[in-house]
Amino acid sequence: MVYAIVRAGGRQEKVAVGDVLTIDRVAGAKGSSLDLQALLLVDGSEVTTDAAKLAGVKVTAEVVEDAKGPKITILKYKNKTGYRKRQGHRQKYTRVKITSIGE
Repeated sequence: MVYAIVRAGGRQEKVAVGDVLTIDRVAGAKGSSLDLQALLLVDGSEVTTDAAKLAGVKVTAEVVEDAKGPKITILKYKNKTGYRKRQGHRQKYTRVKITSIGE
């Protein structure tokens, strides 16, 4: 089985062909493809960590959809001063499907 460790959205993810993963939002329309940087490649019993060899490795992904994370509510309060602040946040994500791993 071939799998790779890639850098995606500031994190490292273990991916194989056909996997769908959620990364931080990247620019690109639905159906477009993007390349991810490989940090480690495992092909059966052969493990590749050499940066020179990994520069030729191409991990291609297809954008499936743009999504949003759960709503997070931030409340700030200071006692006896009347200070209250309420703020919300929803992180934006992109779901991608790994289409190929190879040179």
